Amino acid sequence: MSDPGKPSVPGGSSGESRRLSRSDAAYVARLARLDISDEELDLYADQLEAVLDYAAEVDSVDTTAVAPMAHPLPLVNVLRPDEPADSLDRDEVLAQAPASEDGRFMVPRILGEAP
Repeated sequence: MSDPGKPSVPGGSSGESRRLSRSDAAYVARLARLDISDEELDLYADQLEAVLDYAAEVDSVDTTAVAPMAHPLPLVNVLRPDEPADSLDRDEVLAQAPASEDGRFMVPRILGEAP
């Protein structure tokens, strides 16, 4: 037995035209926790019907010859190789810092102090 608060699925396998009713739009709005006015119900029902029609159109496309993919472009590893390289000299980098102490950058405290 179906839920009395849940609308029936519009349309069917017989190819009949789908039409979302105001109660369908109100049900979807309630599920989405949207508070829409009675004047907006017709507008949202039409928009939701257009979305469902488009989804049905996309679903009807024959994709049997299309291989599954994770990305539409044939990408390979686009990152540079991870190879060890010489790093910057610590003393040279610290010499360019506004403040340093004991081989570390000095930064102002951000927690526990007023500005």
